Amino acid sequence: MSEAEQIKIDLRGVSKSFGKVCVLDNLDLSVPKGKSLVVIGGSGTGKSVMIKCILGLLAPDAGSILIDGQESVGRNPNVRIEFMKKFGMLFQGAALFDSLKIWENVAFGLVHGHGMDKKEAREIAIQKIMAVGLKVDVANLYPAELSGGMQKRVGLARAVAASPEIIFFDEPTTGLDPIMADVINDLIVEQVQGLGATALSITHDMGSVRKIADYVAMIYNGRIIWKGTVDELDHSGNEYVEQFIHGRADGPITRRLV
Repeated sequence: MSEAEQIKIDLRGVSKSFGKVCVLDNLDLSVPKGKSLVVIGGSGTGKSVMIKCILGLLAPDAGSILIDGQESVGRNPNVRIEFMKKFGMLFQGAALFDSLKIWENVAFGLVHGHGMDKKEAREIAIQKIMAVGLKVDVANLYPAELSGGMQKRVGLARAVAASPEIIFFDEPTTGLDPIMADVINDLIVEQVQGLGATALSITHDMGSVRKIADYVAMIYNGRIIWKGTVDELDHSGNEYVEQFIHGRADGPITRRLV
């Protein structure tokens, strides 16, 4: 990352343990404004906990999390709400509300987070639904009536509905076939670039990494052990990264079968 780039998200010495299990261990990570950074790493390495700490869903035991240069850790609820207004999130599995219509899902943050009138929020929701390649009549359906790929598109529409400054993507292509995964990756790039947003993603899918990332970082044992541009990924010189991106059983990363 060049010195000229403005840092949007800056994690410094972030640690988080659950009992005797250390999940994040003095983790440092920076995301430049307007760029897409993807964090890779195996299951249980701390990726989701890291995002939950940034979102404020978990409080780190130590460390600093700066958003636009402002400390977000330990702030009062009113300040935390202002930070949250900057964020959009595409959850793993889309995480739609089963009892709400599609347009209500997409408009949820606009109405309940930004206090927008329902009529105006519905108009924006329909625009976003169309922007992710779905037909207008989908707006009045319920999540159970949609395929997994369509639900993921709705989740993306909800994530960008309020034109957030920062968008988080949690395993955005999990459960999708390769073609639909590539469609979702293209939509992510289109929406993030269209908003000029900063993106932080976590994924195991190397196809997603190569499509959506400007920068890549690898987390292992709760620390960032390598980071660089996506073009540097295949020439990282890091044995952990090499093993992970090529899916090799042999290497420094071990998996215990239980």
